[in-house]
Amino acid sequence: MILGPLTMNAWNHTNEPNFMLMGMTDSKEIQLVLSVLFLLIYLVTVLGNIGMMLIIRLDAQLHTPMYFFLTHLSFLDLSYSTVITPKTLENLMSSIKNISFMGCFIQLYFFVLLAAAECFILSSMAYDRYTAICNPLHYPVIMSTRRCHILIIVSYMIGAMDSSVTVFCLSKLNFCNSKVIHHFFCDTFPILALSCSDTHDTEVTIFIVASSTLLLSLITISSSYVSILSTVLKINSSSGKHKAFSTCASHLLGVTVFYGTLIFTYMKPSKSYSLGKDQVASVFYTIVIPMLNPLIYSLRNKEVKSAVSRVVKKREGTQRLK
Repeated sequence: MILGPLTMNAWNHTNEPNFMLMGMTDSKEIQLVLSVLFLLIYLVTVLGNIGMMLIIRLDAQLHTPMYFFLTHLSFLDLSYSTVITPKTLENLMSSIKNISFMGCFIQLYFFVLLAAAECFILSSMAYDRYTAICNPLHYPVIMSTRRCHILIIVSYMIGAMDSSVTVFCLSKLNFCNSKVIHHFFCDTFPILALSCSDTHDTEVTIFIVASSTLLLSLITISSSYVSILSTVLKINSSSGKHKAFSTCASHLLGVTVFYGTLIFTYMKPSKSYSLGKDQVASVFYTIVIPMLNPLIYSLRNKEVKSAVSRVVKKREGTQRLK
């Protein structure tokens, strides 16, 4: 419903309804290096996230709310990396850098949806850790299967709302100055820069939606960890404190990396957009972070390591029986 009228409302002053993604570099040598690097990162991302989802699925001891959310986090990382990376690789490896008007807005729509949903899944994971540490006796009741599914559904619904508002606002603009997007994917600020319309109201609306998503999720995460810290400090034994903190370490690291780059890139006026440094941040959270999350949650997590060992031993035992 939202994407249907796009080609009718835009490109009033051009006969060629295509964008050109020209954001990386003109150097053939650097393009080759980047294409190999991004391809390797993407392969690790796919293997890492699918591997994480399979391990959680195959090991019964990981069928808990925390790993239920982690499964969806892996799915989101895999999905929004797939929304961005293949098209980026295509542009790096060929001289044709066109993306259709509709394709550009579809890419933007799913990118915003998945990124916003990830914010609230990270919030749900923080709430889960808060419940496990601060209310352990009521944990099974509070983090019931029904509540976990509701939190996931709400996360995706908020993501869909954010992306719908963003795409709808941008679709109302006229693009007559240029069709060249100075970025490696269809993102909000580079698209705004092409418009010959007054973008003030659009910028304000998108900023309010994006900042509300970030702030609400950050407030949830922050308040959860303040309560966790307060509870942990009351624990007398150092081993108890270490165990409590270790259950949160991976999540805290993932949150810091993800939110740090998002805030750096989006929580500022579009006029302060910088092709160089903002592209580096964009590469980090669209291509690198989806690869890092499975490593963060597996290498720093004894339960995942143990689950991998159990799954491997179970498979070896099955093969011996055959």
